[in-house]
Amino acid sequence: MDDLRSELNELKQFIVDLKADRAATKEKERKEAWTRYVSLTVVFYAVIASIASQWGGKFGSMTQMSQAQASDQWNFYQALSIKQHMFELTRKQVARNANDPETVKAQTEFDDKIADYNARKLKTKEDAERLESKRDIASQISGKLGMAISCLTVGIATASLCLLTKKKPLWFCSMAFALAGVLEMIMAKMIKIP
Repeated sequence: MDDLRSELNELKQFIVDLKADRAATKEKERKEAWTRYVSLTVVFYAVIASIASQWGGKFGSMTQMSQAQASDQWNFYQALSIKQHMFELTRKQVARNANDPETVKAQTEFDDKIADYNARKLKTKEDAERLESKRDIASQISGKLGMAISCLTVGIATASLCLLTKKKPLWFCSMAFALAGVLEMIMAKMIKIP
């Protein structure tokens, strides 16, 4: 009978311990319920960082393409300048026989060609400068998006540390970094490309 009472008391103590353990587990889960939200914010930061990365790639490519196109335009400008200079030299050589009607006609044609080259050079120069402006602005946007990606990455790292250490202030720090990243993205989006 004593053995039965002893086992019954042990069983009662086991049940009490089990209930206490279960209550402690529930209390711990209740206290750490906020970590679910931290996990969700990490996912949110990663999605935003991915969007910033896509935009950054787009504007990085635009920077390179605009530079290549501007270089092409400046090369074309140089070619037009060389051709114009050849016509100017030829006109000077033809001008030695200024009394000949054929020479006057040729000089008029050379003057027209030179004027045409001047007009084409002016348009080419404007196109090159427009492309350089586009390159500079795309580079500026790309830089801001790079900063946004960096801020969001630090936000992800800080939130991850928060989950490991269970220190809530790190979560707020991660939100500050993420907010800085989002603000950089907004500022980049506000820049207009010509």
